[in-house]
Amino acid sequence: MSDITVQLKNGDEKSFPAGLTLQEIAKAIHPKLGKEALVAKWNGNLTDLNYKPETDGKLEFITFEDPEGQEVYRHSSAHIMAQAVQKLFPGTVLAIGPAIDNGFYYDFDCEKTFTPEDLEAIEQEIKRIIKEDHPFERSELSREEALDFFRKIGEHYKVELIENLPEDAVISMYQQGDFVDLCAGPHVPSTGKIKAVKLMSLAGAYWRGDEKNKMLQRIYGTSFPKQKELEEYLFKLEEAKKRDHRKIGTQLNLYSIEEEGPGFPFFHPKGMILRNELEAYWREEHRRAGYLEIKTPIILNRSLWERSGHWDHYHENMYFTTIDDQEFAIKPMNCPGAMLVYKSQQHSYRDFPLRLAEMGLVHRHEKSGVLHGLMRVRAFTQDDAHLFMLPEQITAEIKNVINLVDRCYRLFGFQYHVELSTKPEKAMGSDEIWEQATDALAQAMKELGMEYRINEGDGAFYGPKLDFHLEDSLGRTWQCGTIQLDFQMPEKFDLTYIGEDGQRHRPVMIHRVVFGSIERFIGILTEHFAGAFPTWLAPVQVRLLPIADRHVEYCDSLKEKWEQEGIRVEVDDRNEKIGYKIRQGQLEKIPYLLVVGDKEVENKSVSVRKRREGDIGTMEASAFAEEIKSEISSRK
Repeated sequence: MSDITVQLKNGDEKSFPAGLTLQEIAKAIHPKLGKEALVAKWNGNLTDLNYKPETDGKLEFITFEDPEGQEVYRHSSAHIMAQAVQKLFPGTVLAIGPAIDNGFYYDFDCEKTFTPEDLEAIEQEIKRIIKEDHPFERSELSREEALDFFRKIGEHYKVELIENLPEDAVISMYQQGDFVDLCAGPHVPSTGKIKAVKLMSLAGAYWRGDEKNKMLQRIYGTSFPKQKELEEYLFKLEEAKKRDHRKIGTQLNLYSIEEEGPGFPFFHPKGMILRNELEAYWREEHRRAGYLEIKTPIILNRSLWERSGHWDHYHENMYFTTIDDQEFAIKPMNCPGAMLVYKSQQHSYRDFPLRLAEMGLVHRHEKSGVLHGLMRVRAFTQDDAHLFMLPEQITAEIKNVINLVDRCYRLFGFQYHVELSTKPEKAMGSDEIWEQATDALAQAMKELGMEYRINEGDGAFYGPKLDFHLEDSLGRTWQCGTIQLDFQMPEKFDLTYIGEDGQRHRPVMIHRVVFGSIERFIGILTEHFAGAFPTWLAPVQVRLLPIADRHVEYCDSLKEKWEQEGIRVEVDDRNEKIGYKIRQGQLEKIPYLLVVGDKEVENKSVSVRKRREGDIGTMEASAFAEEIKSEISSRK
């Protein structure tokens, strides 16, 4: 039998006897790869490892380190869970069972209502199926064969799925042991490849998400190649519950969501301190970076939104009103207002780059089911900026924005990665313009020596973008900053400048945000720091704790003096024991608790308790004030 040549991801070419499976090829390359590979990409297509290539081709092995590997691993886990459910509860009819972020689920039609105790039994059955190490075996059927097969075994949801497939669709099913499921695949080689599984919760779900259909039972689970990884994930989940910004926001009295305004946050005094500090930092950084701040109206005429393209491309997410018999829209984005500011006067090439920044309040219609504290709201403030420039300034300006984003995220201790999102299906402009814009973003990243991922088809409708995904202290990622290069808006709004030749030319434009939205960024910071904000951000930076009433006057005098010096101070003068006051201050995550008794009053000092460090000793009051002012001003 002749050999075949495969080209590996690193460009190397290797020859192997025809007839080997991809699994055998992985083992031949390296035993570790043979052990860790879950599926492969053969000529760009995800493929089961038991596939036997017969011709030359390109080969890439996918492990759990790859997002695609995690999806396949957890989709296979869902199949094993479905097998366990049908084994324990005969007559259960299957719906769908996809992989999701960090896990999987399966929807079941079962006469019995599942309980938490049932989940324990299902988990034990899953472990038995894994131990038996059944291979995942793929077979392809004609449309008629598939319909006949699934009708015979009573899987009417699968029949409906098949009936809705295109006439020319390849229909496949996978079998492990005595369990069969309709599935496009691919899957891991065998059930034994799955190591650590945990069933997480139960929920109800309408078939196909339609409330007119039957309510099914959904079981959520997760799985990992190692028990240690599963335990770390479960620990992070528990830690995330403790850090939930909705819970901490209430405990620290930062903000609330009221029944009268679902999705519209109310910021309380302490939440406003946090917000104002963030905005002050934002303004300081933008002044240094050469930005000019503007403010545009919240409500603008329909004609503006038609010109911008939002009326056609974003209508379902907008709110509307009528003024003097004319239609107006509440802005979902700030960019059209910035266009009008630009157009309000004639510009010369000497004005560029022109950087206009805005803390702009926007409103977007979100369905009630997706609202989530500060993370998903209907009204939020975007820290927008719109940069106008000459074509030859594009790369330099993109790099300047990237450096600004980098300074901001590193201040808060965030690591991040960048994704380059390309042209979506629903987009304005020619392929040539899109290619030019995409290349400019990629070039800026290359010149900065930064790595990035390609996110195919996820650009804005008017241009490609760089998205910054920051990683918090629990390893979760959040998409916040974005840089969008736009050749469309200047055309639509007929933006021009006078060039060196005295003629009118079209400027290039960048849309960008750093925080993304102030509200969401506050939610992320709250969970990142578990409410223990850095001293410069903390709503209360110092709390004075008098031991007895005779010490209150001294504490009040310190409070008055320090407030004038820019320190946020409270005095806890309640008639409570000092231990109770300390515990209360710790629960409120105040950076510094200062105990004051007779000795401190006499020596004009304070006994300092620092958050996380505990008692650090006695200091002169004036020395403490200088130290904390330095900490605040440096934003440590």
